[in-house]
Amino acid sequence: MTKTDLDISTLVGSRICHDLISPLGAIANGVELLSLSGLPQTPEMALIADSVENANARIKMFRIAFGAASADQQVNASDMQAIMVGLTRGGRLRYDWQAQGSALRIHARFALLLVQALETAMAYGGQITVSETAGTWVIKGTADRLVHDPALWRYVDDTQNADQPLQASQVHFELIAQLQHDHGFRVTADVSDTEIAITF
Repeated sequence: MTKTDLDISTLVGSRICHDLISPLGAIANGVELLSLSGLPQTPEMALIADSVENANARIKMFRIAFGAASADQQVNASDMQAIMVGLTRGGRLRYDWQAQGSALRIHARFALLLVQALETAMAYGGQITVSETAGTWVIKGTADRLVHDPALWRYVDDTQNADQPLQASQVHFELIAQLQHDHGFRVTADVSDTEIAITF
C-alpha cells in the first residue's frame, strides 16, 4: 500500500510525540517530588512547573493534531479539557474546550489545527474556546488585538486560492486545507477587529 506524504507526516508526528512524552513526564514527576519534599515554593520552581505542564499539554495536542489515527478513533472531552488547562499555564493565551462527551479524533484533530491557526493571529494573548453543538463545531478566538493575514487565512476559508508560501511555524494551515479536501469539511471564518469565529 502506497502512503501519501500526509500519511508519512502523521507517522513522523506520532513518533516524535511518543518519544518526547516519557521524558517530559519524568521531569513533571521530578518537579512534583521536589514540591512534596518540603522545599519552599520559589518563583523559579513555579516557573519550571508551569513550563513542564505547558510542554506536556503541547505534546499531547501535537499528538492529536499531527499524529496518525484510525478512522473511528475517539477522544474524550475530559482529556481535551486537561490539555487546554495545561496549555493555559504560563502563557498569554487562555484555552477552554467546551465540547462535551467523546468526539471522533479526526474532528478533534481538525479543531486543534484551527486552534493553532487562531494562535497565529493572537500573538498578544486572548481567549480561545472550542464548542460543538449537534455536529457543528465552533472555534473562537477573542483578543484586544488580532493579527489577521488574509493571504494566510485562504488556507482556511478559500483553499482553492491559497498560494502564500508557508513557514514551518505555519504548517498547520496546509494541513487544514488538506483535511478539508480529504474529509469534505466545510469551513467558514467570520473575522472582526477583536474576534475570529471558525465553524465547520
